[in-house]
Amino acid sequence: MSLGLIVLHTSRLDACRDFYGSLGLDLVRERHGAGPEHYAATLADGVVFELYPARPDRLTGYLRLGLTLETSLLPPGRHRLTDPDGRVVDVSVIRG
Repeated sequence: MSLGLIVLHTSRLDACRDFYGSLGLDLVRERHGAGPEHYAATLADGVVFELYPARPDRLTGYLRLGLTLETSLLPPGRHRLTDPDGRVVDVSVIRG
């Protein structure tokens, strides 16, 4: 088994796009048919990460994410960040 998709529903769509984009995710605006506009990025291992606007029946509550990034945007090591919705994001930064 492997993970293929992560979808976060947020009432702070633009703020979350900016936060996850600042970590190096290449979030692209999408819309499928009559569905809502949202943002999606495909990670190096093929996992799709999406941000959708919240609705009363679709709001992602507390969730803790762990990401491993190869980036120069943060110093190497472990970082504990908080996204605009208050989710803890554990980031491990490696250098390639």
